[in-house]
Amino acid sequence: MSHVIERPGGSITVTDAALHEAVVGAVGLVPGARPRRRRGVEIEVKGGRARVGLELTAPIGAVLPDLARDVQVSVTSALSGMCGLVVDAVDVTIAELAA
Repeated sequence: MSHVIERPGGSITVTDAALHEAVVGAVGLVPGARPRRRRGVEIEVKGGRARVGLELTAPIGAVLPDLARDVQVSVTSALSGMCGLVVDAVDVTIAELAA
């Protein structure tokens, strides 16, 4: 899952942990959205492209399709902007609701 960026002066490696934190941070920017603790974030990186799977907890009363879309936009923006990845998909599952 690590992502290596090749540059003329050398390479930059973005570790699995850093990618995970970028995704979790991006989810946290969406009011009310929280990734589930266990198996809540899966990231596949291959050839400069990423696919993300998320299981979220959403607040009761949220418009779930809007919340999911906002998470997709936030995660895509974070991974493309911070890591230079092309994000093919951000698959969101609303796994539970919380007060």
